[in-house]
This record gives sequence, structure tokens and C-alpha cells, in this order.
Amino acid sequence: MSRGFAKRTRAELLASGERVGKRTAERSFELTPQEAQVAQLAADGATNAEIATRLFISPNTVDYHLRKVYLKLGVSSRVQLARALASPEPRGGR
Repeated sequence: MSRGFAKRTRAELLASGERVGKRTAERSFELTPQEAQVAQLAADGATNAEIATRLFISPNTVDYHLRKVYLKLGVSSRVQLARALASPEPRGGR
């Protein structure tokens, strides 16, 4: 990623009220807002195509996010995903 793009992205995030932080080993297992949204829709039973339509992203992007979510949460199916999201324990804690 070019420095110019990173600088513009940081400025846009700050302008929108978001905080920009570095990823640490501890934070690397946290779901991003997009991952959390995709994960919840999948856990609720939506197909990748339905999720893509609802979030205005491609089915490939949904698949990409779900692969990352499965890794972070240590699950391998949507049933396990639903259980992990319903669990009161912190998400992705290893």
C-alpha cells in the first residue's frame, strides 16, 4: 500500500470519527466491524449470496471475510460460528 493512500485513508477514518490504531498480537484476533457483520448474517442463516446482496459486496468478499472469521474464532462450520457468536466469552480469545 502506498504511503499516500494510507495517509488519505487515515484522514478519512479520523474525519468519520473512527480511531486508527495499530494491530497488536492481542487485537489480531478481534473481528473487524465488516467481519462481525458478515459473521452475524452467516450465523443467522444467510447464504453468501444473500449476505453479499445485503452488504453491497461480492460473494467472494463474503467468502474472504468468513475464512478470516473462522480462523480468528477457531471454528469450521456455520453451526460452530453461531455458537461462538452466542457465547458470552470474548471472541477469538486463544
